[in-house]
Amino acid sequence: MMKTIQALVACSDLTGYARFAARKSEGEIFQLLSDYYELVGDVVEPARGKVIKFMGDAALILFPEDAADEGVRAMLALQSRGDRFWSDRGADCRHHLRIHFGPMGLGPLGTRSDKRADVLGSTVNTLFLLKASGFALTPEAFRKLAPETRKLFKKHTPPMFYIPTDQPHRD
Repeated sequence: MMKTIQALVACSDLTGYARFAARKSEGEIFQLLSDYYELVGDVVEPARGKVIKFMGDAALILFPEDAADEGVRAMLALQSRGDRFWSDRGADCRHHLRIHFGPMGLGPLGTRSDKRADVLGSTVNTLFLLKASGFALTPEAFRKLAPETRKLFKKHTPPMFYIPTDQPHRD
């Protein structure tokens, strides 16, 4: 049964992954992704995050409304630790992270015999339609942050979203 929730939703995706994976065997990629998925869990779970699903090198992650601040900080940590993870393995991969906040449907979706927790709705659609690279935080997500965490970000326009203060503006 689906329920409507207010939550922070994040998507992590890697640049350069396809080029890197093309030079590796399926066994090597399987093991690398297994280790990487564990790293993602190690970063987001202490911040009360839940990986909804992995899609190859991408991850869809959910944080409860009252953990939005922790969630954003966890995603900053994922960008740093994840980039280091891939670099240490000789991959020229960089994390692109998009984060949005709002209402969405949460519930089990799938085949008759294999249903898993998933999210859907306009908040999730907005997340995936953000035209941003690096780290992008929508105004709706920014407004959920504590004042100290907000200081880590600056406006980037158009369209408006927030990026870490140490990240250069990109078009």
